[in-house]
This record gives sequence, C-alpha cells and structure tokens, in this order.
Amino acid sequence: MTDYVYLKLNAFGDGSIDLTVDTIPLKITEVAISVSRKVLDFTIPLSSVATGESLTVGADFGAAEKTIELTGFLVDSDIQKSHTTTRPLFTAQEIAQMIAASVDSSSLAKYQNFNEIVILIPSNVDSNFVDRDASGGIGSRGDLIPFTFRARGDANEKDNTRVPAPFSFPNNQTESGLSGYISQFGFRLSGENTDVSFTMSFKVANIYP
Repeated sequence: MTDYVYLKLNAFGDGSIDLTVDTIPLKITEVAISVSRKVLDFTIPLSSVATGESLTVGADFGAAEKTIELTGFLVDSDIQKSHTTTRPLFTAQEIAQMIAASVDSSSLAKYQNFNEIVILIPSNVDSNFVDRDASGGIGSRGDLIPFTFRARGDANEKDNTRVPAPFSFPNNQTESGLSGYISQFGFRLSGENTDVSFTMSFKVANIYP
C-alpha cells in the first residue's frame, strides 16, 4: 500500500507545493494505467488482388486516451481547505462522501471538484538523462516525481527529438501531476471496518472552463 497518491481540488493554488491543503491523500493498493492510441486506419479495396495480401493504411494524428484505475482504502484524515484555517479530522466515511459529491459536481465548484491526480514514483534519472547520483544530477537516487506521460529532453533534443514544443519532464515531487476528472468512484461501507474500500477511475484530460 502506498501513501503517495493525492487528489487535488480545482482550488489548489497555482504554483503551490503544499500537498496538505486542498488535497486528499489516498492509500492505494493498486494503480492500473492504460493508454489507448487512436489511429485512423482503413483497408485498401482490392489490394490483395495484385499482391496476394490485403493492405491497411493508417493516419497517425498523435491522439491517445489515458485512463487510471485505482483501488485502495480511505482512512480518517486531517483535511484542510484554503477557505478555512482549521484542519479538522474527517472520518473515512466523510471523505468517501466528499469524493462522491465531487463526482456529482461540476468543474465550476472549485472546492468540490477534483481536477488533478498526483501519483508519486521513485526516479533515478532526471529530465536530462543524468543519473541523480552523478555530478550535476538533480536530486538523489530514489527521489519521488509525479507520474507523467511526458518525455525527457528539451525541444528537439533527446527523447523529444522532432518535438518542437514539449511539456517539461518533472524533476521533483512538487511539480504538477495529471489533470483530468474522476469518471467513476465506488466504495463500500462496512459495520466491521473503520476504513472504507474504494475503486476509482480517473480520465486524463484538460477540462474547460
């Protein structure tokens, strides 16, 4: 089980590095990440007549669908939102209710809706392919960074060769996670347990407004 997964509210401050305000920490037993590439393809009619093999061509427009499935437990936690100075202790059941209410809200309700997930993973290699323990490396081996779909290197360099305007690869745990929305949230209340088991689906997307 890992404690390194956080949900951020829309109200989370731009540039903030404080993961104790406008966030909910999740205790996760499993994270499943899937990426589906979308390529427009079609089969050329009668192509097998001349070659004996049918031909399919595809047009790659660089589109993909990214989904994160999480399984874990909610436990009693101190949660603070930036509209108050207190940090009350919420029960696991109250946190489950809070997340369920967020899925039922809209992106305009900035203190209800979650629009980012941070999944921290250990990292040995920084954004420039330098070992973190080597001279000039950023941080130390095993430092945590947010999981991302970005690649290492500056524009038109390293893994971003032929990519003129890449998003930056994270070098430390205070950088942004994945933006999107919770598409599904389910939980069970049991009279025998104080924690609450849950499943969640998070769709990676840029949400407007």
